Amino acid sequence: MTTKEKDPVLVVVQLSGGNDYLNTVIPYNDPTYYDNRPTIRYDQDEILPVDKDLAFNPQMGALKDIYDQGDLAVIHGVGWEESTRSHFRAMDIWHTAEPDKVGMEGWLGRAIRQLDPESENPVTAVNVGYGLPRALVAPNASVASVADLEAYGMLSSVEQKQKREDLLKRFANMYAPAIGSSQVMDYIGQTGLDALKGADMLKVAPGNYDSDIEYDSANPLAQKLRDVSRIHLAGLGTRIFYTEHGGFDTHASQASNHPKLWNEVSTAIGDFWQDIKEHNADENVVMFVFSEFGRRVKENGSGTDHGAGGVAMAIGSGINGGMHGEYPEIRAEALVEGDLAPSIDFRSTYSTLLEDFFNIDGEPIVNGQFEKLPIISK
Repeated sequence: MTTKEKDPVLVVVQLSGGNDYLNTVIPYNDPTYYDNRPTIRYDQDEILPVDKDLAFNPQMGALKDIYDQGDLAVIHGVGWEESTRSHFRAMDIWHTAEPDKVGMEGWLGRAIRQLDPESENPVTAVNVGYGLPRALVAPNASVASVADLEAYGMLSSVEQKQKREDLLKRFANMYAPAIGSSQVMDYIGQTGLDALKGADMLKVAPGNYDSDIEYDSANPLAQKLRDVSRIHLAGLGTRIFYTEHGGFDTHASQASNHPKLWNEVSTAIGDFWQDIKEHNADENVVMFVFSEFGRRVKENGSGTDHGAGGVAMAIGSGINGGMHGEYPEIRAEALVEGDLAPSIDFRSTYSTLLEDFFNIDGEPIVNGQFEKLPIISK
């Protein structure tokens, strides 16, 4: 899906730590939910019902508004067979679309090569945050990364060079244990990583930006999405944005921490969407929100432990909103080692975004053919 005038733009929001599916989209009419969540459950007078069976977390008001407008698709039971409970391995699988081996290229890095095969635009993809997600990394893929757009634009050339060197060091330290130091150095030499001069192009974005939206200065995701909006509105030709929001590893104190996280995510996304809509720059944008896995059905007394099947979301005016897929059964007999059984392979979401949104060949990117989901308006 794309408009006649504008190329499609994807914004990926990674919820790091493993988001608790059951307390995000709540099966409020299922007594099994209450049996398994005696201290961290939501009662029916607290939630935001979306239909007769399911409700959003009470802190997801802005996302509920987008859902009610028909612009938010909830994708149920996302994961893969024989899921891992390791954060690093699970995120690596999501980033590379390689659940059976350690992948060497990011799925979005491969997509970038199709979108910009001659590497003509250094900011075809932009990570807003520290480091560089492996999802964006592939030889000859044009990627820029900036942690703070406004501060970056004020740095001297020497300070900017140091920032780039720090980013490369972070990248090397992060991935060398998994794929080897020599492979990491090859990546740094072959990709646009050592030419993160692309970030220099981004310095113009704050000066060209004017908005009535007041993003919460205390909300890290809001600040990142404000930078995404600034770059998008600057018209630099960026096709893929990536950012993340951490803290979802709620083994303890979930009753206070998880709703706070969803308040931050919901308000940040709501402000971002209102911002680009007011600038008439939303019609070619889709946002994809995911976490590396869900969490166990049964609470541990203060929180929840690592699980399997999770929930993803796609947002945009070109999205077929509503519920997609079946909510996993939560009765004990249906669980896999205490976890929700995934019913939609995460690569199906990727294939859908690649083929139905970007109109590029998804098979070589996700390493196979996967059933697509009817989430993109034709």
